[in-house]
Amino acid sequence: MSYSQTLRLPDNASLFTRLRVAGQCLKGLKNDPTNPTYGQTFNLSLNGNVYASLVQQLQRSEEGRRLLSKRPSLEAKELDLAALERLPAGTLGHEFARYYRDNKISPFETTLELKSDVDYLSKRYRETHDLQHVLTGYGTDVMGEMELQAYVLGNLGLRTTMFVLLNGTLGQLKAPQSGVERSEYLRRVWAAYRRGRASPQFLDFWFEEHWETPVATLRARLCAPASA
Repeated sequence: MSYSQTLRLPDNASLFTRLRVAGQCLKGLKNDPTNPTYGQTFNLSLNGNVYASLVQQLQRSEEGRRLLSKRPSLEAKELDLAALERLPAGTLGHEFARYYRDNKISPFETTLELKSDVDYLSKRYRETHDLQHVLTGYGTDVMGEMELQAYVLGNLGLRTTMFVLLNGTLGQLKAPQSGVERSEYLRRVWAAYRRGRASPQFLDFWFEEHWETPVATLRARLCAPASA
C-alpha cells in the first residue's frame, strides 16, 4: 500500500487531526508533487470548516441547492476538450480547451470518495482552478499563480491559499523568483486579493452551462475589474 493510500481524514476531525493530516500531505507532496490524493486531502484538511460554511450559504439559494443536488463535474472524464476547442474563439469552452493545450496539462481528476457536500465543494474548487485562470486573466507563471491564490483568498477565504501565499511571499522577499521587483509583487498580490473580495463568489456558478458564452461576458459578470 502506498503512502498516499494510508492518508485518511476522519469525519468531523478535530483541529489537531486536520493539522496532522495536512502535515502528512505536505510531506508526501515534497516527494510526489503531482499526486492527486495529497493535494485533495491537504485542501480538505485545512478548508473543511470553510467549505461547511459555504455549504450553508449555498443551501439558502435555489441555485446553490441545485448545485449541491446535481453536483456537476469538470473532471477530465466529463470534458470533451476537442469539441470545446471547436467552439468560436473567445467563448469559454474554446478558451478553456486552449488553456490546457497551451500549457500542456490535463484537467483535474479526483481520487477521493465524495461522502458529503463539503467533499463535493472541495472537489469543485480544485476543478475550477484552471477556469479561474481563464476568467481572471492571471497567468500560470509564479506571479500569476500567486495573484490567483490572493484572488481566491479574498473571494472564498480558503486557508490553503493563505498558506501558499505566505510561503510564496516569504520566498519572494528573500529571493525573488517571479521576475518582478518585490514592491511590484506585493502591489499585484494585494490588488488581486481586493479584486477577489469585490467579486461574487464563484463556486455556485454552472460553468458547464456557459461553454458558448464569451469569456468577456462572464468576466464582467463574475470578476470585479482588475486594478491598473
